[in-house]
Amino acid sequence: MVISRYTPDDFAELWSNKTHYSVLFDVELSACEVMETVGIVPSGTTGQIRSSCLHIDIEAIEAIEKDTLHEMIAFLTYLEKNIGNNARWLHFGMTSSDILDTSLSILLVRAVSLLLNRIELLIESLKLQSIKYAKTPMIGRSHGMHAEPVTFGIVLAGHLAEIKRSKKRLIESRSEISIGKISGAVGTYSHLTPEIEKKTLENLGLLSETVSTQVIARDRHANLFNVMALTASAIERLAINIRHWQRTEVGEIKEAFKDNQKGSSAMPHKQNPILSENLCGLARIVRASVIPAMENISLWHERDISHSSVERIMIPDITTILGFMLDRITKIIDNFVVDTNQMMKNLNTSKGIFFSEDVMLALINKGINRKLAYEMVQRNALKSFNSDHDFHSLLNMDNEICNLLKESELNDCFNLDYSLRWAKHIVLRSINA
Repeated sequence: MVISRYTPDDFAELWSNKTHYSVLFDVELSACEVMETVGIVPSGTTGQIRSSCLHIDIEAIEAIEKDTLHEMIAFLTYLEKNIGNNARWLHFGMTSSDILDTSLSILLVRAVSLLLNRIELLIESLKLQSIKYAKTPMIGRSHGMHAEPVTFGIVLAGHLAEIKRSKKRLIESRSEISIGKISGAVGTYSHLTPEIEKKTLENLGLLSETVSTQVIARDRHANLFNVMALTASAIERLAINIRHWQRTEVGEIKEAFKDNQKGSSAMPHKQNPILSENLCGLARIVRASVIPAMENISLWHERDISHSSVERIMIPDITTILGFMLDRITKIIDNFVVDTNQMMKNLNTSKGIFFSEDVMLALINKGINRKLAYEMVQRNALKSFNSDHDFHSLLNMDNEICNLLKESELNDCFNLDYSLRWAKHIVLRSINA
C-alpha cells in the first residue's frame, strides 16, 4: 500500500484487508444464495451462514496461508473452521479467480467512483475560476516565449475541458470494469450455468464477462490504467503551469502560503510551489503503471499468475495516488493567489509586439503578399524586442508601412479588447461542453 502521506482515508479503508475479505465473503454468499434458488444448495443455507455473524479474523487467515501458500484456500479453510458444515456449500463449482476477480471488479468500481466524486469537485473549482477570470488579460506563451494575449479564464477553461474529458473516460472505464465471472476453472461453466453467473453478478452490480478464461480479460484493467495516466497527466499539465506562473520573474499566480509555512531550511524568504511540484512527481508514478498493466494482458493460455503480484501493488497504489492528486490540485485551484496587475505588467513588457499578426494581416488586406508583409513587420518587431523601442512607435516611423496603412488603421491593430473579444464565448463553451 502507498505510504500514508499520500493516502486519503476513504482509499485506505477501500484497500484494507478488512474490506478485501469482506467483499470476498459477499461474493461467496451471493453465489451461494443464487445456487439455492436452482436447488444446488439446500434452502436456507445462506441465511444460516449470514446469521452466524462471522467475524473475519485477518491474522488467522494469514496464519493459515503461511501453510497453504494459497490465499483462497486459506480463506475457505478459515470459513469452514468458523461457520461449520454449511461452509461446504461456499465456493461450490467455482475457482479462486471467480471470487478474486469479481471482488477486484467491485473494489475497482468503488475506487473509480471515489475518483469521479473528486473530479467533480475539481471541475466545479475550475468552472468558478474560469468565469471569474474570463476577461482577465495575460500574455499567452508558446515555446516559453510571449506569443499573443489570452485571458486567465481561457487558460483555465482549457484545463477544465481536459479534466472533463478525463471524467468521461473514467465513467467509460468504470463501465468496462464492471464485469465479473462465476464460470469455473477455465470459464466453461462445467459445474455451473451462465444463469447462475448472471444472477449472482446482478446482485453484486456487475455484468458477466463476454468470454472468460480462468480470469477476467486484463485489457479491461489496462484501459483503466491508461485513463488514470491521462488524468494524472492532465493534472500535471496544470501543475506545471502553476509552477511557471509562480517563478520570481513571472509572479502571476502562486500557491497559497500559510502563516506558519516555511519554504527553505536555509533561506527564510522562499515560497516554493511545492504542492504543484509534488503533483508532477506523482504523475510519473501513475504513468509508470501503464506498461505493467499492458503486460498483464498477455497471460499464458487460460491464465497464469504473473499478473497477480503486479496488481496487488499497483491497483491500490495508483488509484490511491490519483485520488490524492485530485484532492491536492482542487485545493490549489480553490486557494491560489492571482496577481492581475503582474499579468498586465508582464504583458506590457513585450512593448506591443504581440500585435504583430494584426499588423501583418492589415498589410495583406492592402494587397501586399504574405512574405513581404511578414518581413516588413518582423524587422520592426525584432528591433523592438532587442531595444527599448515601443513596437507601435517603430511602425509609425516605418515609411514603407505608413504609406500602406493610415494612422487610424495602424492604431486599430493595437486593440487588446478586440483580440480577446471571444474570451467569454470560449470559457462558456468549455463550461457547457
